[in-house]
Amino acid sequence: MIKYIIVDDEHIAHEIIKGYCDVLPNLTFVQHCYDAIEAMECLKTNEVDLIFLDLNMPKLKGFEFLKTLQKAPKVIVTTAYQEYALEGYELNIVDYLLKPFSFERFIKAVNKVDVSVKEVSTVSNIKKEEESLFLRSNKKHVQVKYQDILFVEATGNYIKVVTSDKEIQVREKISDIMSLLPEDAFFQVHKSFIVAKKHINEIEGNRILIHDFVIPIGKVYKNNLKRLFE
Repeated sequence: MIKYIIVDDEHIAHEIIKGYCDVLPNLTFVQHCYDAIEAMECLKTNEVDLIFLDLNMPKLKGFEFLKTLQKAPKVIVTTAYQEYALEGYELNIVDYLLKPFSFERFIKAVNKVDVSVKEVSTVSNIKKEEESLFLRSNKKHVQVKYQDILFVEATGNYIKVVTSDKEIQVREKISDIMSLLPEDAFFQVHKSFIVAKKHINEIEGNRILIHDFVIPIGKVYKNNLKRLFE
């Protein structure tokens, strides 16, 4: 689980972000903080993986607060000011959300948080197979567990995520989906295909067999196959 706090001086911002987070099963709320000083005190006594951080706050501005932290949790900036985006990425923030932001945009930001890296919290031992991501398909958000994904196929401007019991079509680039998948469990074997290692039945010549599906292996991706046997 990703333990998070909200740091913002506006109550309505807390309500919106908390409301979005309550829908996502991999997020656990820790505390509301209405300025940076409250956030500092919270971080002293709580294990936090993610901060939703506003920039224009009293006492101490968002980035000034961030610079005071020796080992900062992951940070998603939530602000109405786009002019500070460059500085934010120089501080290694995960994402920069401009208010008002949609639930879809919010999910994309949260999906970028890599919970396998625990610089602050060492409590969570959740396996990648138990995690999931949300995909937007046909105007709704579908939760898909990593362990259920057989392979991903790029088809034109869309990708098709194939599980053991369904296919989900998403308007995304295959490279964007690859960045969200656990790298030790998924491998790109063709410009149009990503496969799940655990579901591979056979590798024969230039093709991979997964259930009743045949996946081609691209020449430039053959080196990726070596990692399958490590």
